[in-house]
Amino acid sequence: MKIIESHIVPAVATKIRLQEYAVGIFRMLPSKSGLKKAIKKEEILLNGKVAKTSDWIEQHQKIDFIQKEEKQLKVFQLKLEVVFEDDHLAIINKPSGYPTSGNYFKTIEHALPYNLKASALPDALIYPLPVHRLDNPTSGLLIVAKTKSAQIKLHQDFEEKKIQKTYLALVRGETPMQAAVKTNIEGKEAFTNYKTLKSFQYQDATYSLLEVAPKTGRTHQIRIHLSTAGFPIVGDKLYGSSEVPFRKKGLYLAAIKLEFLHPIDKTLLKIETEFPSKFSKAIS
Repeated sequence: MKIIESHIVPAVATKIRLQEYAVGIFRMLPSKSGLKKAIKKEEILLNGKVAKTSDWIEQHQKIDFIQKEEKQLKVFQLKLEVVFEDDHLAIINKPSGYPTSGNYFKTIEHALPYNLKASALPDALIYPLPVHRLDNPTSGLLIVAKTKSAQIKLHQDFEEKKIQKTYLALVRGETPMQAAVKTNIEGKEAFTNYKTLKSFQYQDATYSLLEVAPKTGRTHQIRIHLSTAGFPIVGDKLYGSSEVPFRKKGLYLAAIKLEFLHPIDKTLLKIETEFPSKFSKAIS
């Protein structure tokens, strides 16, 4: 266990519970939602004991925000393309065919320590962690936190839809020049916008290359929405067909652009990958 920040309670004028009092007392937990998550993950101690949201606050109590020791990670020696890296975060280009994380050895998460430099900052994570997911068959840009403060802020920015992601998708059918799809996925509203970059004929069928911008982040959202609209992604076994007429097999979906403010220094990051060769070869 490592204490990241501590706070001693001064005189309190009225009776108040921890979940209300502790909002904003830690620099790295500025929001109420961030505090509640930390309490749920048992990262807040009250006088040395795991705190609960219902705990009452009294003068002279010590409140600690901690980083729990993680079990030693077994490193997967998979070479990854590192697109951006500093002491707070990194962005890697995830290859298709690997899960982002999970109860497996061959995951992107397990490969991160092999590819990234250790952060020298006081709140460095035990090992770098992805702050969002890309499906196993999806390739492209993945944001990774290297410090606790970056991890918390990036999670908050995703919740507040401040991180813009753009995907490339190759679908079956001739799509409109631009369109929006709005449905419920697992009981939650989901929005996806897309525009057509190119439509073409191949082997008596029509295909379209799309630039896709999801406005929410539901599981399999892009795949579900494009299939619902009648344009399943090429190679999508779950929501379309596993048949791929092109030489390169697999799912034709890639995260190609990211735009967001750096969680610590607030500079604007605009990251874009080169046009994936798999797509180039298919449309040529």
